[in-house]
Amino acid sequence: MITTADGVVLEGIWTTPDSEPLGAIVLCHPHPLDGGTMTTPLMRTVAATVGDAGLAVLRFNFRGVGASQGTWGGGSGEVLDVAAAVELAAATHPGLPLGVAGWSFGASVSLAWQAESGSSLPWVGIAPGIRPYRGSLPPDLALLVPARRRIVIGDRDQFATVADMEHFAARCHAEMTVLPGSDHFFLYRERKVGEVVAAHFGGRTPTPA
Repeated sequence: MITTADGVVLEGIWTTPDSEPLGAIVLCHPHPLDGGTMTTPLMRTVAATVGDAGLAVLRFNFRGVGASQGTWGGGSGEVLDVAAAVELAAATHPGLPLGVAGWSFGASVSLAWQAESGSSLPWVGIAPGIRPYRGSLPPDLALLVPARRRIVIGDRDQFATVADMEHFAARCHAEMTVLPGSDHFFLYRERKVGEVVAAHFGGRTPTPA
């Protein structure tokens, strides 16, 4: 059970490796108002791939999604959701390296949490939203403290060009991974996205088939 600072109880699920985990990450889903949930195919595949690499993954539904209490919080409420999930991950796996990742809105709001909290945890943004959308604003990059950050984007993303994202990445001091032929949804490349995420957080390199 994940309980936020304002008393909202969120639905969450762990994906755990077969052996002792090397670290733990929180993985945040796409925009709630566009049908984003913790169980979308990309979220499930990334979690499974990162778990296969030896890392524990906590996915959760933002407030108002699935069995999570509350209603859409305009972006600011969802920052509290990220904070609560990170707190639970730290308490569940004390002493292990932690990280935060998200896809689309989940990437943006987790970066907003880093900016507001001063967190220096490693971060991966999968095709983060970099413009105002549905009333929520992109994170204030000027508030970010140094951290290991990476952005994954397809060169056919419908919402931002690679050049746009390179400018955004430079401002938040993130490395870039561009997946040729992929758009915002990474169809058929979900496992590759997961491998990039796992590598950034120190997961084991997959054994060739």
